[in-house]
Amino acid sequence: MAEAVFAHMVNRHNLASRFVIDSAGTAGYHTGESPDRRSAQTCLDNGVPVNHRARRVRKSDFAEFDHILCMDQSNYEDLLRMKPKGSDARVALFGSFSGRAEDRIIEDPYYGGDDGFQTNFEQVTRCSEGLLKDLGMLEL
Repeated sequence: MAEAVFAHMVNRHNLASRFVIDSAGTAGYHTGESPDRRSAQTCLDNGVPVNHRARRVRKSDFAEFDHILCMDQSNYEDLLRMKPKGSDARVALFGSFSGRAEDRIIEDPYYGGDDGFQTNFEQVTRCSEGLLKDLGMLEL
């Protein structure tokens, strides 16, 4: 969901030429699968298109991407362990860009009800805007 929302926001602000956006997990449980239907439906209900297949984080991601963002502390620690020495990639919690303490950790809504996906959508929308502001691409 975060990838779709961020890509949509980047496109809306005519910034697509300045980004390579992708999403990957620290574990390969869902490699090759489409997003959870509730996640995809929440995006579609909010006007955000979804076109993604799950993949696992690769060492090459730390060379290809300037920023590698994650949703929770466990994934943050996993990414720091995976990060090759000498990599300049910035590993951070996506929630740290929203400006709201309650967004710092973005909980996985998978095991909860459908309303959790809307909450998640709202969080990643705030984080996407905050990231663009942090990068100096949106007015504060």
